[in-house]
Amino acid sequence: MSTFEFGRDAGDLEGEVTRGARAIVVLPDIRQKGGGLGEDAEVRLAEGQGLARAIGIEVVDAFVLPIRAVRPATLFGEGQMERIGVALAQNEAELVIVDGSLSAIQQRNLEEKLKHKIIDRTGLILEIFGERAATAEGRLQVELAHLDYQAGRLVRSWTHLERQRGGFGFLGGPGETQIEADRRMIRNRMARLRRELEQVRRTRGLHRDRRQRAPWPIIALVGYTNAGKSTLFNRLTGAGVMAEDLLFATLDPTMRAIRLPGVEKAILSDTVGFISDLPTQLVAAFRATLEEVTAADVIVHVRDISNPATAQQKAEVEEILADLGVIGEDGSLVPIIEAWNKWDLLAPDERDMRRDLITHGVPEVPVVPISAVTGEGVTDLLERLSSLLTGGAQELELTVPLSDGQRLAWLHAHGEVLSERQVEDEAGMPSLRLNVRLSPKDLGRFTRI
Repeated sequence: MSTFEFGRDAGDLEGEVTRGARAIVVLPDIRQKGGGLGEDAEVRLAEGQGLARAIGIEVVDAFVLPIRAVRPATLFGEGQMERIGVALAQNEAELVIVDGSLSAIQQRNLEEKLKHKIIDRTGLILEIFGERAATAEGRLQVELAHLDYQAGRLVRSWTHLERQRGGFGFLGGPGETQIEADRRMIRNRMARLRRELEQVRRTRGLHRDRRQRAPWPIIALVGYTNAGKSTLFNRLTGAGVMAEDLLFATLDPTMRAIRLPGVEKAILSDTVGFISDLPTQLVAAFRATLEEVTAADVIVHVRDISNPATAQQKAEVEEILADLGVIGEDGSLVPIIEAWNKWDLLAPDERDMRRDLITHGVPEVPVVPISAVTGEGVTDLLERLSSLLTGGAQELELTVPLSDGQRLAWLHAHGEVLSERQVEDEAGMPSLRLNVRLSPKDLGRFTRI
């Protein structure tokens, strides 16, 4: 796997952070101006530990540090840094994971004072993405995000980057410093990656247009990371997509065909999971991947209903969907169904309370309780999807030449054929006159065949 290599001081921080490394997770709870995490602190701390475990790091200690006044140089105060140092020594840890955002200066100063490797939330998520990206596109996106992050960290590099190269030609002159050269190389590489990703985006757009002309509806699974999207995807499709109890088990979008009641074929898409405080570098870099959601006919928002922070996770997902333009000011522009996953993990009284919310709470979108592991409720979900995709169907009379087998087969596969009889068209050619029920979207697809 890749390692944390941003601006290491070769003298003090030799060695690599790899799988099995011992780490402590520190969550800064910034309480300035009445802010702070409050009751959500423990949930967020558990998420930080999950991120560390996702790349095989052994978490030996984790705690919240309340911050009432942010120190620009180190974020933490002297007493808090002393506590971190004690925890490092007691647990023989090699790494400190700060579950928050650190500036380049703060990261450098903390490493100098604690004499240990420091990584913040952004660096940790980038490391996970770097390890998991499986496709060429995914690797391009991760590298671009990594370089964007690294460009701002060159200030952490030690004095060798301040040396100047000699000038060229008879004029002499100091030339550019090593740090300027490194920044220039990073900018050039990022520019090339953006061009390659723009080509990927155009290609993906062409594929998306082709799918929209095809006669099959698209269903996109979205949700917070580790909500169970890939487990549900595998249950519905029989695919072998990686589905583990890990944050960001899925990074690259996967598509498979499924059957629904009354719908011969639909395309199911599994997407990358969302997370709070997703690094801005990744939001931009993965936009091409997330754009698949905007082309969907129906979105299934998979929620881990057993998670104490399920309401906050829902808000995070909806914020990203709004950023993508899927949710507008007047509500969703694409039909959404919420699949309340991990229903089997709820206590009986919790189930009753949640079921009462579904029945009497008038939820904003349709809700189906399911368990992707046991299969409970999955049939109900498929029926709800089918009714959404076929809703608003109208009865039409269509005449199709008998020789046009493709269109006749399509109508039987995607519409409800109520009756048919053989007739002759205006040119005297044998045809079939069908009474068929089609949704407006399917009628539009039929006219393009």
